[in-house]
Amino acid sequence: MSANHDLPVGKIDCCQVCGSKKLYKILDLGHQPPCDSLRWPRQLDEPETIYPLRFLVCESCSLGQIDYAVAAEELFFPDYPYRSGITATLVEKLSRTAVSTLSRFAFPSGSLVLDIGSNDGTVLKAFQERGMRVLGIEATNIAKIANESGVETLQAFFNEDVATQIRTTHGPASVVAATNVFAHIASLGSIIRGVSHLLEDGGVFVTESHYVLDLLETSQYDSIYHEHLRYYSLKSLIALFKQYDFTVCDVERIDNYGGSIRVFARKGQGHQVAPSIAELLAVEEQAGLYGREVYDDFAAKVLKARQDLLALVLEAKKSGKTVIGIGCPGRASTLMNFTGLAPDLIPYIAEQSTSLKLGLFLPGLHVPIVDEKRMFEEQPDYAIMLSWHYAEPIIRKLREKGLKSKIVIPLPEVKIYED
Repeated sequence: MSANHDLPVGKIDCCQVCGSKKLYKILDLGHQPPCDSLRWPRQLDEPETIYPLRFLVCESCSLGQIDYAVAAEELFFPDYPYRSGITATLVEKLSRTAVSTLSRFAFPSGSLVLDIGSNDGTVLKAFQERGMRVLGIEATNIAKIANESGVETLQAFFNEDVATQIRTTHGPASVVAATNVFAHIASLGSIIRGVSHLLEDGGVFVTESHYVLDLLETSQYDSIYHEHLRYYSLKSLIALFKQYDFTVCDVERIDNYGGSIRVFARKGQGHQVAPSIAELLAVEEQAGLYGREVYDDFAAKVLKARQDLLALVLEAKKSGKTVIGIGCPGRASTLMNFTGLAPDLIPYIAEQSTSLKLGLFLPGLHVPIVDEKRMFEEQPDYAIMLSWHYAEPIIRKLREKGLKSKIVIPLPEVKIYED
């Protein structure tokens, strides 16, 4: 059985890794707008495009996936409002990519490291600081910020043609990284073929993606959105890379973005495979990832968390209390649109003063995104932590800055922090 790894825009009717038609629908989140298509004030009276958002699992290779592909140019547009380098917690986590890779593979100083979807160069800076030559590939205008900060970055969508161009101008790469982007790309076949062309023999492709087991264990339906086409298991990644003559040789679970999987795949066959591979496959088997029951449990927990959050907000409003949101990552759009937290319930979302999203509006519901100074001035009764996956350091910082509101953690289950 073979799969089309270069997806056309539109409905997907077979597994994105193995091509199987045995897809089991877990959760229907309705029709939603792309999560980062934030609205400018002038757009609020214009039509808005929404797409189906359904979560399925392949019963053959255990890949979690959605069944509709939106055009990459619509998802990752030039003014895409995301920067990885403005959040200290995330900078620290992304820097570990370099530490983890270079501790496993003895590439000489000056070796070339590329990052696909490199954003503002945060990942590459950590490689650069450890003596590596670096090159970023970033489709959005954030590439300009990276170049200005000293990280050479090519503004383009990565594909086989771009890979050929880079190999000609920069030579072969020892490492290609794709952090929190490998599950986003519809033209997956073109990406892997391009990486293979770029890498020297024995070179390493390092990917970091949302891990389907973490998604299930923490009920994080809010990480399901159109940018995330796939939610990998280790089993599905091994099946994918085998089709392109890569050996998946090491793996680690990391806590980035609410739980991810970092996979090291070496170009060619016959490379030594670390014990971590068999160990994590055994964890997946024991967790029930290759059956249906764990997914049904996930769906039930998601519906309960949604109902509990909406009930809390409605009761607060009924009692005359104020409720706002804190932080506006992409996942906030899924959570709020699925739960129905419109501006009459949540009048605004507070973002840090350096955010590129200030003055914009959440897609779909059009909740305004404002400077967090307003939250500190108004001290609302409740604040829903929409970046709940980084709750601990954020709550600590907010308390230090004087926020007295009760903080609501929406997932894995609704919890209220009063201190």
